[in-house]
Amino acid sequence: MTKHALSTRLWHWVNAAAIIVLFMSGLNISNAHRHLYWGRYGFDPATAWLDVIRFPGWATIPQHYDLAGARDWHILAAWPFAVGLLFIWVAMLVNGHFRRDLTTSPRDWTPGAVLASLRAHSPGTAEGSAGHRYNPVQRILYGMVFGVLLPMMVLTGLSISPGFEPAAPWLVELLGGRQSARSLHFLAAWGIFAFFLIHIVLALADWRLILEMFTGGRREGPAVAPPPPAVEGVPQNG
Repeated sequence: MTKHALSTRLWHWVNAAAIIVLFMSGLNISNAHRHLYWGRYGFDPATAWLDVIRFPGWATIPQHYDLAGARDWHILAAWPFAVGLLFIWVAMLVNGHFRRDLTTSPRDWTPGAVLASLRAHSPGTAEGSAGHRYNPVQRILYGMVFGVLLPMMVLTGLSISPGFEPAAPWLVELLGGRQSARSLHFLAAWGIFAFFLIHIVLALADWRLILEMFTGGRREGPAVAPPPPAVEGVPQNG
């Protein structure tokens, strides 16, 4: 049995490309107004809760200030990102990946479980090398990404899109207003960026993880205890 289903692998690489384009074009869009607000309105930098730095051209798409071009790239990548998120959620529910690997229990959130997961995942440990099951920390992180950050990017992105508010004013109100949605969009984007960096570092630490995302890898079954040694004069079961 493969460790990563074909649907997961396809989504992984398409989503990675979409996130890169979305993030870099989003930095270009951020340069147009580098201040974040809470509420429905915001235009005066004096009332901003955060003044964002100006991002250099090499980190943006396009690699020069171009608000219209950046929005075109952003919308282009938003479609595979949003449709792909819907696709992977359906696939995870159908193939059991969500139930098997991502659901958590109250015990997984305890400090002891977190520390044990970090020790087990450290290089050189047998469990960390096998890596055939998600430990509690991985389940929590992936659950937060799939269940909170990625959906938040879609919902807040829609809420700050020009012309969307008349179509679904309830969503904008639920997020606290258009400027609040913009702030949440910014925070979720950087949360995904942080996860992206951690994900890459861990993958580069073990090249087999990258290879498995192409080939699918093999899911290891639970270890089977060896039969007890035979004792003279005692019949064996089976």
